Formats: sequence, structure tokens, C-alpha cells
Amino acid sequence: MSEDSGYSEKDVQREVTELEGRSTTASRLFDLRLIIGGLFVVYGVIVTIAGINPSDSSLHKSEGVNINLWTGIAMLLLGIFFLGWLKLRPTPPVELAEVAEEDEGA
Repeated sequence: MSEDSGYSEKDVQREVTELEGRSTTASRLFDLRLIIGGLFVVYGVIVTIAGINPSDSSLHKSEGVNINLWTGIAMLLLGIFFLGWLKLRPTPPVELAEVAEEDEGA
């Protein structure tokens, strides 16, 4: 078969390894923990900055509680939690044997 297609077994193995690496990178890039954590950190920074120097009218509306500051800090903590979770428990790489078994079973 390798003579007919012009590819050696080594070339095929190298190509399969490269595709597995790309698949793993793509699955880690689009992990929901990264997206959710990143958005919470960005929004948390914005809301915290808005809450650092509140106006009198916003404090009056919230009955003296600086809601922007506390909400921003909570959002920052939640975003850091998600990013820490991603760092401590990364997505395991997908094995081709597992995918083939799932396809055969369906």
C-alpha cells in the first residue's frame, strides 16, 4: 500500500501525530473555563474600577452599599477561580482509539 500511495508508514505516523497535536490544541483553546474565566476577569476589572470612586447618587440608590466594588471583586474572584481550575486540571488529550470506539458504537 505504501508503494501505491507514495507515502511511507513513517510519513503517515508523523501526519497522524501532527493532527492529534492540532486537535488537542484546539480543544484546549476553546475550553469553556478559559472563556468564562477570561470574561469574568475582564468584566470584574471594569466593574471594580467603576466602584473605586462611586458617586453620591449611586451610593444613595444602593442604600450606602458600594455594589459596583463588591460585585467587581466577586467577579474577579470567580474569574480567577475558573482560570486556576483550568491551570490545575487541564483538558486531557483526546485519544484516537477512544474516538474510533465511540464512532463504531454509534
